[in-house]
Amino acid sequence: MDYNNLPAKRLNEPGGQDKPQVFRTLRNIDLNLLTIFEAVYVHKGIVNAAKILNLTPSAISQSIQKLRAIFPDPLFIRKGQGVTPTAYATHLHEYISQGLESILGALDLTGSYDKQRTITIGTSPSIGAMVLPLIYQAVKSEAPQLVLRNIQITDTEMQLAQFQTDLIVDSNAFSARALGHNVLYADGLVLVCRKNHPALSQPATVENLCDYQHALFMNEAHNLTHLRQRINELFPDRQTSFSSYNMFTIAALIGSSDLLGIMPMRLFTLLRQCWPLEQIPFAPLNSETIEISLHYNKLSLRDPVLENVIDIIRRAF
Repeated sequence: MDYNNLPAKRLNEPGGQDKPQVFRTLRNIDLNLLTIFEAVYVHKGIVNAAKILNLTPSAISQSIQKLRAIFPDPLFIRKGQGVTPTAYATHLHEYISQGLESILGALDLTGSYDKQRTITIGTSPSIGAMVLPLIYQAVKSEAPQLVLRNIQITDTEMQLAQFQTDLIVDSNAFSARALGHNVLYADGLVLVCRKNHPALSQPATVENLCDYQHALFMNEAHNLTHLRQRINELFPDRQTSFSSYNMFTIAALIGSSDLLGIMPMRLFTLLRQCWPLEQIPFAPLNSETIEISLHYNKLSLRDPVLENVIDIIRRAF
């Protein structure tokens, strides 16, 4: 083979101000040639690579010649009935094989590829603390190659419609046709105070409970409007002296003051391990519930990996 008639200037050759940028370089390389390179490298021969790729040996040879015009090396040397890679080809293989595997993982259309992929789940801080430990364990037990990423909820419908996040777990309900949801669980509400609060030694009547200042969790979900109305009817004279979007802040404040607050039972069970909180038994409030749901774009069900994750999370609850 004659390897001397190679171009004087190659794509990866330094060229001062004319040095190609990455996209200009890639534009001048037929990426299909890299697949052929890998097939010849792995199967140690042009004929074997042709069988695997369902191409003719002549087409494989022509592709190798094109690669030799791109890279400053013959890449493969004929040896017996096959070929052996040069040291430069071995160097290329290390990078090309990793790149092709990453592409296969990103373009996994069957859900059968076992490479790492990131699944993004949006939650509020408090709901994330309640649901993500269980979701993490369930997903990792069935799909250990997946990486979970938790992000803040800013606009659920927009984030899901524009595929800025894969899934959202929230107490909201949405009417958009493009969105699907599954209720993961319903949680009862409890009235909470600090340990040794004076209200614990008094009868839990509306009159007595309204004597104390309340902390209010700000949740603007439209589907909770009726629930907020019922709570206001339970405590018509309730005085709110503090409000926050963050339930952890409310828990910390209740634990260090005479404020009362309302929160879901599961969250209370979690937060009482961090702050000195107690439940005030109040049956009319305890009968109220809030639903926590998994939300997703219905088009996501066309993605086998994401469809499987959704099913895993459903079964976990």
